[in-house]
Amino acid sequence: MTAPFVKQLIDRAAAPYRAADRFAWHFARGKLRGDPVFAGLLEHGLIPDNTRILDIGCGQGLLASWLLSAKTMQDNGLWPAHWPPAPHPISIHGIEIMAGDVERAQRALGEAATFTTGDMCKTDFGSANVIVMLDVLHYVNIAAQNDVLQRTRNALPPGGTLILRVGDASGGLPFKFSVCVDYVAGFVRGHRNVRLHCRALPDWCAALADLGFTVRTLPMNKGTPFANVLLVAKLVQNTNLQSRESQI
Repeated sequence: MTAPFVKQLIDRAAAPYRAADRFAWHFARGKLRGDPVFAGLLEHGLIPDNTRILDIGCGQGLLASWLLSAKTMQDNGLWPAHWPPAPHPISIHGIEIMAGDVERAQRALGEAATFTTGDMCKTDFGSANVIVMLDVLHYVNIAAQNDVLQRTRNALPPGGTLILRVGDASGGLPFKFSVCVDYVAGFVRGHRNVRLHCRALPDWCAALADLGFTVRTLPMNKGTPFANVLLVAKLVQNTNLQSRESQI
């Protein structure tokens, strides 16, 4: 029963991109169909209700369109009973380094979400309750990654949520395949001389724990040959208490 619902949600979330351009619409449909993270975020109830969401490395705003479409479907009574309720965000803001993607996102979604052209290593994150970064940190070196993580921590209140999808560098052949695909995808999107900086899963968890997050992990590669893992990190209420937790 889930499959027809997910297909309907994909169609609804991709539809606004017809207003952007044909490429944006085809890309939206392909990405939403092929990437398990979108359904995973909803199926696992990872995004709390009534929050301000910051999507770093948002591309053409697919996460925003996905969450807004999910809210509409639930409001219309079209929601599977065995899934957690869809989140109703207060606001969604995306930051993306590629100006063309930002333009597509804004044309597609209008005033339903806001998008900023900027480098995550330099752009002010402001404040948010939930910060999402999917497959973006490995494009900058380890020192820059640590700085971005520190700034995301500073942008969150105690109890805030940071959701990262990363490649597990200890993931063997699936990880190597992921790296090859990332190189190709980066080149196609206009990133020349792409260099990736990856970590093993325990190192990611340790870096987040050192910043005061508790971390749980979820495999997020269903139906794909990749070594992708979702890190769901909660900023502890008392940031002097730091713990390390990994649940695979």
